[in-house]
Amino acid sequence: MSGGLLVAGTTSDAGKSVVTAGICRWLVRRGVKVAPFKAQNMSLNSFVTREGAEIGRAQAMQAQAARVEPTALMNPVLLKPGSDRSSQVVLMGKPVGEMSARGYHGGRQEALLGTVTGCLEELRSTYDAVICEGAGSPAEINLRRTDIVNMGIARAAKFPVLVVGDIDRGGVFASFFGTTALLSAEDQALVAGYLVNKFRGDVSLLEPGLDMLYGLTGRRTYGVLPFTHGLGIDEEDGLRVSLRGAVRESVVAPPHGEEVLRVAVCAVPLMSNFTDVDALAAEPGVVVRFVDRPDELADADLVVVPGTRGTVKALAWLRERGLADALARRAAEGRPVLGICGGFQVLGERIEDEVESRAGVVDGLGVLPVRVRFERAKTLARPVGSALGEPVEGYEIHHGIADVRGGEPFLDGCRVGAVWGTHWHGSLESDGFRRRFLEEVARAAGRRFVPAPDTSFGVLREEQLDRLGDLVEEHADTDALWRLIEGGAPAGLPFVPPGAPPLGAGASSESRGAAPDPAPQSPEGLENPGSAGIGQEAEQHANKEAL
Repeated sequence: MSGGLLVAGTTSDAGKSVVTAGICRWLVRRGVKVAPFKAQNMSLNSFVTREGAEIGRAQAMQAQAARVEPTALMNPVLLKPGSDRSSQVVLMGKPVGEMSARGYHGGRQEALLGTVTGCLEELRSTYDAVICEGAGSPAEINLRRTDIVNMGIARAAKFPVLVVGDIDRGGVFASFFGTTALLSAEDQALVAGYLVNKFRGDVSLLEPGLDMLYGLTGRRTYGVLPFTHGLGIDEEDGLRVSLRGAVRESVVAPPHGEEVLRVAVCAVPLMSNFTDVDALAAEPGVVVRFVDRPDELADADLVVVPGTRGTVKALAWLRERGLADALARRAAEGRPVLGICGGFQVLGERIEDEVESRAGVVDGLGVLPVRVRFERAKTLARPVGSALGEPVEGYEIHHGIADVRGGEPFLDGCRVGAVWGTHWHGSLESDGFRRRFLEEVARAAGRRFVPAPDTSFGVLREEQLDRLGDLVEEHADTDALWRLIEGGAPAGLPFVPPGAPPLGAGASSESRGAAPDPAPQSPEGLENPGSAGIGQEAEQHANKEAL
């Protein structure tokens, strides 16, 4: 058997990533050799595989759910937004250049269909089942002709499609019906049914609506997953509307010592790999908040300047907001600051960038003796080392090369007083190192905080993935799901009008009764309404700068 399933969604952030992970964990627990797959991902949260390929963090998390090693085959196309209108295209784990939305959808995306179907077929030849994740909505009819991640890949692989809807947002019945009714007859034939996500309350009150939905579409609902707090699973870009005051979900446990430790994360533009702070939030007594004002740093025991796809843009933003001065004052006062990747570069003396921003030489904040030069080749690595007397593992994703000219060594970077800087993402997931680091922070901050001696981030992550598997096993019709994966979409699914024109067809401007308009502009200034820079992961990047 080499079956499969495409998990689509009525919208971005409907829960496709976690449902895919949950299905992978449920399958592997029943002895199925399973792999995740996402043909095209748009995310600033990425990961480096052991072979040195960059893929979306969500696919790395799904691979962990499936208990397999992540590879570039699982996410052959990754789009990393660098501005409102362009993204870096990462193909098979390596960057191949910047491209505009119009250029990508104008032909480049279609040309990649053979690449992504080849990756999927290779996975199918190795695994019993492949669970694919879609992007945005499959009913983005303006993008259907060049689609390689939703119905395009489902049609190519003849995979059944399960549509996930977030009922917590409201309008889930209209979303299910409308998504189906906007697809062509050929696409609808693969839409097997629906999965309700994030339901609160008594399921019996929902059942009449599910029965009516079946009557309208001829498609059943395969499960109703309850709203569940504290999953803490890697997101693609889940901080969408405003980061001010957003708190990363943490372990519900009192501090091990007498006091809590407060961590403020500067919500810089184009923030990447903000999941670095999840390991801090996992510690009992550590409270992690995202901030964008200098006064919000006043009571923080540790300030983190995270990674960013726009180092020079982030530096300008910190200065405009007054955060740069606040960080410099903290450094002078010996109050803890940690810079990771782009945040590390910002803390240095000088940045020479003819690659990312093309801004030339720009002064950094000058709190670390580091000079950074951007190179066209991207560093993608999985370093291993030690710091603070403990072993550390991490991963590197950056164009900037750091010339460290002083301070105490700290991983690949340095430390001056209570200011630390490193390019290593994921280092805080190393438990012993994290505990020693937090002890140093607490000492410098004057807090009576003591890290718990037994917190294991890896164990917590496994528990979270098991909870996802439990959600699927307990609240979905797993026998029916297995029949879908093994046998494909049921035959004879009815057509839901009006449908969409067949591929290659479309209404002329005359039939629409108006002259053709220029490319529509979304509020974010993007060429494709509801898409960010390039892809179909729509709202996820809309406001990284508009806090």
